[in-house]
Amino acid sequence: MTELEHRQIDFSVFVLYRLAERWNKSVPETYRILDKADALDGYLIPGYDMLHTLGSEYLINDVTDYVRDHGALV
Repeated sequence: MTELEHRQIDFSVFVLYRLAERWNKSVPETYRILDKADALDGYLIPGYDMLHTLGSEYLINDVTDYVRDHGALV
């Protein structure tokens, strides 16, 4: 695994835990929501270069909007 892939995984885990906290859901439940919206492979990983530079509050709101726009209820 490359260094970039490690950073992308760390970033995805960070976002996963922050969202679980914000949404008041378990981590597995939050993962299922992200998976349903294809937010990990379809948004967070491909957008890592730009997204990881954003503040966590903005990022959490952005991913929440993405999930809602893609039909996964939060």
